Amino acid sequence: MLNNKVVLITGGTGSFGKKFIETILDRYPDVKKIIIYSRDELKQSVIKQKYPAYDFPQLRFFIGDVRDKDRMTQACEGVDVIIHAAAIKQVDTAEYNPTECIRTNIDGAENVIHAALACGVKDVVALSTDKACAPINLYGATKLASDKLFAAANNIRGSKDIKFSVVRYGNVMGSRGSVIPFFIDKKKEGMLPITHEEMTRFNISLQDGVNMVMYAIGHHIGGEIFVPKIPSYKITDIATAIAPDCDTRVVGIRPGEKLHEEMITDTDSLNTIDLGKYYAILPSVSFTYTEAEYIKHHKAVKVPFGFKYNSGTNTEWETVESLRSLIVEHVDASFSV
Repeated sequence: MLNNKVVLITGGTGSFGKKFIETILDRYPDVKKIIIYSRDELKQSVIKQKYPAYDFPQLRFFIGDVRDKDRMTQACEGVDVIIHAAAIKQVDTAEYNPTECIRTNIDGAENVIHAALACGVKDVVALSTDKACAPINLYGATKLASDKLFAAANNIRGSKDIKFSVVRYGNVMGSRGSVIPFFIDKKKEGMLPITHEEMTRFNISLQDGVNMVMYAIGHHIGGEIFVPKIPSYKITDIATAIAPDCDTRVVGIRPGEKLHEEMITDTDSLNTIDLGKYYAILPSVSFTYTEAEYIKHHKAVKVPFGFKYNSGTNTEWETVESLRSLIVEHVDASFSV
């Protein structure tokens, strides 16, 4: 699928980008070029040390910001596939710096779209978040706007052979700033701060997130938002799994934070297709295919009327034991209680 192709990853020095690079090099040894596009030269230098040019000549490193339309267009020359992972992601940071979040997450998305259209890119997959579903904070609102931009881009492509799609998933296990490494670090203090005893979250490994993007590249028609079928966990179970002997202290839900995360609302479900391993939310306005054509193409079915996908009402759950196994597998191989 990606052999002899040129792939560009915006925000390519983040957790997702690094795992995506590793996966491409493993599965597609004949990839023509991988362009890592990001603002941070230090993080790029760390990746260069891991993949030295004499062994990995297919890697390219572009310093640039998705806010810079000209630089984005320059980076996209000759590119076949774009994975758009660049974003301002911290909820509290976005609340305090709303304009900066809008410029990166919305204006940056538009720049990626225009660059892709101008440069003859074939496939564009943008990363989203469960916080874009029925958003209550600015970060989620900007990602919802970004999702809508990528879905709508399929209607302005004209005769160009290009497809834009979105991948939406929940908390990535062990990613920077997430709860598991935070709790592991806090464990030595003997006290774990938890926001609310009833709080739940979706859970996905970094590799499963990468696999889902690979699926989207290979199967998207354009305009859909792919959503994975993944388990939930209770914040109290995470605390027990990591530090069963520690006390916990309820510190309250942070501004802009939900008690339970959503990925598909009952309104979204009117346009949602069950693909088996994933769901696909189809665009409400599409001039490229009908719902019936999409279902036939994927041999899929519509979800039931009134369906919704919420971390609190999910039917699949991680246990304390399964969480410990996943922490060892995906976060810290040396972890022990």
